[in-house]
Amino acid sequence: MLLDKLINYLKLDKQEFLFQFSSHPNYPSALAFSDTLNFMGVRNDAYELDKEYWDELPEEFIAIVDNTFSLVKKTGNNYSIYSDKAKTLNKDELHKKSTDFVLLFEKENADTKTVTSYKPFIYVTLAIIAIYSLLNHAWYQLVFNILSMIGVYISLEIFNQKFGNTSAVIGSICGDTADRQTVNSCNKIINQDKTSILGLKFSDFSLIYFIGITILGLFLPATSFIIKGFTFASVIAIGYSLYIQGFVEKTFCRVCLVIISILVAQLVIAVFFFDNIYFDLKTSLLSLILWITSFSLVLYLNNTLNEKDSLQKSNTKNLRFKRNYDLFKRELTEKEKITFSDNETFSVGNKDARLKISIISNPYCGFCKDAHKIMENLLEKYPDEISVQMRFNYSPDKQNEKFTHLISDFTYVYKNKPEKDFLQTVEYWFETRDEEKIRQKTGATSSHEDLTPLVNMSAENRDAGLNFTPIILLNGYQFPDKYDREDIYYFIDELIEDEEM
Repeated sequence: MLLDKLINYLKLDKQEFLFQFSSHPNYPSALAFSDTLNFMGVRNDAYELDKEYWDELPEEFIAIVDNTFSLVKKTGNNYSIYSDKAKTLNKDELHKKSTDFVLLFEKENADTKTVTSYKPFIYVTLAIIAIYSLLNHAWYQLVFNILSMIGVYISLEIFNQKFGNTSAVIGSICGDTADRQTVNSCNKIINQDKTSILGLKFSDFSLIYFIGITILGLFLPATSFIIKGFTFASVIAIGYSLYIQGFVEKTFCRVCLVIISILVAQLVIAVFFFDNIYFDLKTSLLSLILWITSFSLVLYLNNTLNEKDSLQKSNTKNLRFKRNYDLFKRELTEKEKITFSDNETFSVGNKDARLKISIISNPYCGFCKDAHKIMENLLEKYPDEISVQMRFNYSPDKQNEKFTHLISDFTYVYKNKPEKDFLQTVEYWFETRDEEKIRQKTGATSSHEDLTPLVNMSAENRDAGLNFTPIILLNGYQFPDKYDREDIYYFIDELIEDEEM
């Protein structure tokens, strides 16, 4: 299921989206898709809507077209469809190829992330090599090196594609990715290649070869003899590739043919233009070291990425189990429910919400900062669906004067200023840990606030055995120890909708 154009349009981190989507317990259902969008910050609502009402939908929505989640945009009397490819359908074609599922979303809330890419580094490196060749080599040597760099780039794209990274370059060479027959032609030769030498496929040796040839090309004409020898040796690879395509798989891979064309062009250049050649032992030894280094580098990357891919697949399967709401709920409700008499002090959010979250914390607890940040994120995303009570453990007979002043300042802001200011004050405290800055920010007077509710609330915490911090309670049930606190993001929607909770 390819969703490149849809993911790019929503400005989502592709790897993160696919990982969260595939690890959802209900993958690959519409529920999993909707939940993943919600998790990534794209608020959405899913419906089963008869086609006769589709004219009332917004100009942009998501539907299942040709069994693939697709972005649908109205353009006049037609519809532009974005998923694994872009296409235009009229109203009748869209209705015929779609299910009744529609998903309405708010794109502006999408969680955009900056993804580090190796490509700028590759582009800069190849550009430097090209400029160096232009300034120091004859025209045929320049052409030879440019062909080598094209070979490096294409081979690197093939190498990356083995690990689930789609390539626009490979896609454009192989044809539209929606054309399953064309895709299979490339996959049979590249992804399903049974050649294996220390775990490397035949296509991996293309990357090794072109890396070596590119570096050797920088030292032309001194390396002419070595390069010419390898171009002759490439005839074996050309013959083997054509044999596999024509007689074994009986289908031709376009990207393989492009690489073969590069090898043939380099062979022609080497035969007709590399005349002044001589054998040099030092150059040969250095070339051997270069090939061993290139081989070792590609082998290391291949093994590392294979291991990472294997771990990610295993983690995905484990997460489907871990993110099962029924299992989480069973763990959550396994312990006895805790009931507090004071649910008002330091309570924020919608006090009438069905899901009430309590966080037992201490302002001087180092781990409490992250727990409070989780609560702030949830309040920001679900301001009307949840309420949060901050239950600080405070005992005046055991605390120093600074703690008392800090709690007093919190109380002052909570009583006299908007809820947003109170949340910002707590957040500011965990960022600065400076009592004087809090006093200046809040504008509180030197006199103490009435802290009796805090004292009573702390006593309730102790009576319930809630002495360690931070602790999160969901409607009185303690968050399970078997789960990380951040896992609450996976279950929050179901917790809100669960009437039994």
